[in-house]
Amino acid sequence: MHETTRHPLALARLALGMTMEELVSGIRAAAARRGLRSGTDEARVRKWQRGVKPNAESQIYIAEALGWPANIVRADDWPNWLPLTADGVVPLGPHSSVPALREALRTAMDRRTFFTISGATLSALAADWAAGPTSALAQARDGKPIGEDFVVFLENTTQQLASHATEQRQHTATLLDAHLSTVTELLEHGRYTPALGLRLHTLAASLSQTVAWHRFDLGRHTHASQNWIAGLHNAHAAGDHDMGASLLGDLAYQAAWRRDHTTAANILNYALTRAQNPAARCLLQLRLARTLAAQGDRSERRAVLRALAAAEKHLGDAGADRPAWCAWVSEADLAVDSGQALLDLGDIGRAHRLIAEGEGLLPPARDKTRGVFLAYRAASYLDLKEPEPAAAAATESLLLARRIGAPRCVKLVDDLLPRFQHYQGAQGVPELLQLAAA
Repeated sequence: MHETTRHPLALARLALGMTMEELVSGIRAAAARRGLRSGTDEARVRKWQRGVKPNAESQIYIAEALGWPANIVRADDWPNWLPLTADGVVPLGPHSSVPALREALRTAMDRRTFFTISGATLSALAADWAAGPTSALAQARDGKPIGEDFVVFLENTTQQLASHATEQRQHTATLLDAHLSTVTELLEHGRYTPALGLRLHTLAASLSQTVAWHRFDLGRHTHASQNWIAGLHNAHAAGDHDMGASLLGDLAYQAAWRRDHTTAANILNYALTRAQNPAARCLLQLRLARTLAAQGDRSERRAVLRALAAAEKHLGDAGADRPAWCAWVSEADLAVDSGQALLDLGDIGRAHRLIAEGEGLLPPARDKTRGVFLAYRAASYLDLKEPEPAAAAATESLLLARRIGAPRCVKLVDDLLPRFQHYQGAQGVPELLQLAAA
C-alpha cells in the first residue's frame, strides 16, 4: 500500500468506498454549487495527502464531497478534523490505534454529536476483537526521541488525576484531555522503543477509558463511545486482553443504560471470551446478569442466576493482584448489582435487602457509586409502594450528586420523579419535588 494511503484524507475516502475520481468530482461539484470553479484534480489531491495543506475553501469542498456538513471543518486543524470512518468505528488493525484516538479527539470538538454508532456496528467490533490476533508492536524510527522519564511523568500524573476524590474529579477533565492529546502525538510522531511503545499504548487505553467515563457521566454518549473504542484499539495494540474486555464491558454498560440490552449482551459475551483476571470476569458477569434481567424476559431467569453465581465465584477467586480499572470491584457491587437484577426478575423483597446491604458496604471514596445505589434503592421502594423511604433515598442521592458534580446520578433521580407524583401527600415527597425543581 502506498504510504499516502495512511493520510486521513485517503482513509476518509476509502472508508466511504469512494474512488479518487469520485472525490475529485465531488469537490468540483461543491464549488459549482456556489457558482465557482475548482481546479482540483487527482494530482492536487495526492499533494494534499503528501502534506500540502488545502486552503479553507477547498477544505469545505472536501467535507461536502465526503458527505459531511461544512461546519465540521476546522481549517486551522487540517487534516485532523477529517472523519476516518463511515459508521463511526475505526476497524481494528495493525495501525488502527492512532486513527482511533484521532477519531475520539475529533468528537470532543462538539461538531459531530449528530453521529450515532449503531448497536450492530459495536457488536461487530466486539466480534473482531474476540476473534482477531494482537498485532506486534513495531519500533517507531521517525520523529523526535521520547525519553522514559517523560513517559513516567505522564503515567504518574495520569494516576494522580484518576485517584482524586469523586467531588474533585469534575475539575480534572481538561487536564485529562491534554494528557490524552499528548500521548496521541507521541504515538503518532515520536521515536520510541517497543517497550516504551507498549507503555504508551497502555497509557492511551487507560486515559481513553477515564475520559470516556467523564463524557458518559455528562450524557455525551457519542464522545464516550469514541473514547472507549480508542481505548480498545490501544489495549489491543498492547496485547492486554483484560483491559480490552473491560473497555468492551464499558461499551456494554452504556448500551444497557440506553436500554439496548441486545447489544449489551452481545458485547459482554464477546468480552468474556478473552478476559482472564477473576475481578475482570466478575465485573463482566455482573453486567451480563443485569442486562439479561433488564430485558424483561422471565425465560432468562436461569441465565441471570448463572451469571450472578459466576460473578460471586470470580470475586471469591480475585486476590489483590488486579488491574487498576477493576481494583474497586467488591462485595458492595456484587450485592447491589445482584439486587438490581433480582428486582428486574420480580424478587423485590430480596432485591431491596441486597441493594441496602451493598450501599452500606461502600467506602466513602465511592460517592458517585453511592449516589447511583441510592437511586436504585429509591426505585426498589417505589416498586414496593413505599414512597416515604423512596423519597428519603432519592433526596439523599440528588443532594450527593449535585455536591460531587455527577449529572448521571441526577438523571437517575429525575427519571423517578413522575412515579412520585402519585404520592404528593407522603412524607418527604413534596420536599423532593421542590428540590428537584430548584
